[in-house]
Amino acid sequence: MDYSHIIVGGGSAGSVLANRLSARSGNRVLLLEAGQDTPPGQVPREIEDTYPGTAYFDPRFHWTELKVRTQVVSHNNPEAAPPPLRKYEQARVLGGGSSINGQMANRGAPTDYDEWEARGAAGWNWDSVLPYFRKVERDLDLDDEWHGKDGHITVTRIPPERWPEHSRAAAEAFRLAGFKYLPDQNGHFEDGYFPVTVSIDGKKRVSAAVGYLNEQVRRRGNLTISTNTQVSGLLFEGRRCVGVTALVDGQAREFRGREVILSSGAIHSPAILLRNGIGPVGHLREMGIEVRSALPGVGQRLMDHPSISLSSFIRKPARLTEAHSRRHILLGLRYSSGIPEAPAGDMFVAVASKSAWHAVGEQIASLLAFVNKTYSESGQVRLASTDWREEPVVEFNLLSDRRDLDRLMSGFRMLAAIQLSAPLAAVTTDPFPAAYSDKVRKIGVVNEKNRWLTRAIATLLDGPPALRSWLIERYVVEGFTFRQVMEDEEALEAFIRKATIGVWHASCSCRMGREDDPMAVVDAEGRVRGVEGLRVVDASIFPVVPCANTNFPVLMTAEKIADAMLAEAEPAATLRSNAVA
Repeated sequence: MDYSHIIVGGGSAGSVLANRLSARSGNRVLLLEAGQDTPPGQVPREIEDTYPGTAYFDPRFHWTELKVRTQVVSHNNPEAAPPPLRKYEQARVLGGGSSINGQMANRGAPTDYDEWEARGAAGWNWDSVLPYFRKVERDLDLDDEWHGKDGHITVTRIPPERWPEHSRAAAEAFRLAGFKYLPDQNGHFEDGYFPVTVSIDGKKRVSAAVGYLNEQVRRRGNLTISTNTQVSGLLFEGRRCVGVTALVDGQAREFRGREVILSSGAIHSPAILLRNGIGPVGHLREMGIEVRSALPGVGQRLMDHPSISLSSFIRKPARLTEAHSRRHILLGLRYSSGIPEAPAGDMFVAVASKSAWHAVGEQIASLLAFVNKTYSESGQVRLASTDWREEPVVEFNLLSDRRDLDRLMSGFRMLAAIQLSAPLAAVTTDPFPAAYSDKVRKIGVVNEKNRWLTRAIATLLDGPPALRSWLIERYVVEGFTFRQVMEDEEALEAFIRKATIGVWHASCSCRMGREDDPMAVVDAEGRVRGVEGLRVVDASIFPVVPCANTNFPVLMTAEKIADAMLAEAEPAATLRSNAVA
């Protein structure tokens, strides 16, 4: 065979696997990525930027045709109009999400990983995963039992003395509300507010590609990186996966290997499995696909973190400037909702002291509330057609569990109290419930038209207060005013149902689990059930989405499975060596 391992997807998991597996000279590793390369010394400045709003809105780095439904889809009422489709900024570039995301380097709660093991992922409890979180990072600030100093991803925190007045005011509002200040978000897990931990080296983003596929790694003769390469199918001999078919710069190619690893994320990994006959029998037969392995869990129970935003206008002296930091989210809050079944720290608030790269974005702050311990598990990924070029049907069904809706409603009321408290009232005006709409997306694209348009609008917003309030209510607010949602419970629920989005933490659509779990797709080392030579290693194998931005849990997962794969191969290599001797 040509390769020992073929990795499909050069995102966070794929970058880790390519590094670790090629470190053993006896392996021949091929990494395939649909998007462009980000080689050392040639990383696009939009990706290097520690403010993520430039790369995030750049269509060069996205699957531009991918659209999803976040609101609950009723399959029992075909007469009902389906919820609207929303663009979903899924990365298509080496480094994957780590090349365009918010660089939030948090791990989640110890209870998350104990739940993973309880759900059937043997060996994935908190004590087992902590060493791999430490292995990922090189912490510039802390050196203790919680943190790593030798990893490939540099992490740090922007200290409060470098925060703009808006961030400091939010921290003071949290303190007055009774929350504790935590110097370390990733230390002992408890409620409180903290400087967010971020994957930067102080000046630049450290993506998985930058950290794990550096110049030294790329010089390895046993590692091949093929970008602008989209996998069109899997090759099989009987029940064994023996390779992939792909388009490389538009040319059809075939690659063979001992093992294929799908690291294409929680939307595209299940879609690849489905197209190749691995998944729910009913759906495969509906699509006219021959069933290769009947796995009802493929594409099912897709999850993300539901979120909602309360925004406001920032008075001039309190705004974030280049003198402070390029980063816009410097402060976070973890708190407990108090519902009986939820663990501590089930809610999260990110304080954004800027909402976009442009002039209006510099004037708008947001308090973003996430349901970090979500119970909505009815999302799904299905095929729209058998054509591998067509994006799948993606339904997140974010508020399918009433507990998530109720906590967002109470969370919004808490944000309102924080927003109206003296520290934030002194530096902001005109609070409004915000929606991440197509209009917001359109004006967020970096171009000269948007640059000049937002400058003109920003000038008016900095004018008389009455004019500013009229402009915000007339052109910024989308359907619901602050007064409406605060005075009318039904309006608040309607706003949240309409405006809730995920935070790009798609997970759990190919879950790890026990052999006797009919919905488990892979075992505890990512091997696909019923098929040989095929694994999935990315956020899709999470048993449940953790209380965290998912990038660091993905890096940890790839490190842990790479370790298991190398240990598994060691006895075979020893046997061959003894046979030769």
